[in-house]
Amino acid sequence: MPSLNVNGSVLQYEAEPDTPLLWVLREQLRLTGTKYGCGIAQCGACTVHIDGAPTRSCVLPVSAVAAGAKIVTIEGLSADGSHPVQKAWVALDVPQCGFCQSGMIMAAAALLKDKPKPTDADIDSAITNICRCGTYNRVRAAIKAAAQGGAVKAAGLAIQHADGSTS
Repeated sequence: MPSLNVNGSVLQYEAEPDTPLLWVLREQLRLTGTKYGCGIAQCGACTVHIDGAPTRSCVLPVSAVAAGAKIVTIEGLSADGSHPVQKAWVALDVPQCGFCQSGMIMAAAALLKDKPKPTDADIDSAITNICRCGTYNRVRAAIKAAAQGGAVKAAGLAIQHADGSTS
């Protein structure tokens, strides 16, 4: 039976070789944080890391994943939501509906690993994910906040929360 290294564990699965990695993760391995959005690798909701590189899993056949490749899904980014990107997302209330957010977070985490102090051009180039709710300004601010060690005010986006507090 074939296996994948996902979130630090070697897990066996049973699927046809041309099955997209996304469906193996969701249906076989029950890791449902990675979402299906478009099925053509355009929206980014299905983004996972394969050996550290952000990868759209909806079009990647599971057979194309190299033996021993390390896959990280949103569930494996941090077990308790303590990754700097996740903390910035919460601090700046980035999600609205939240559907695209796991892919956005994975893309942002990969960007910051590659470029710890990204410019706006770096963010534009790396974050090609689609958000139907249009939270792009908050996504950019959260990436900047995470890059600055969580300095939300320095990220350049003032948010008034429902409880009246501001970030």
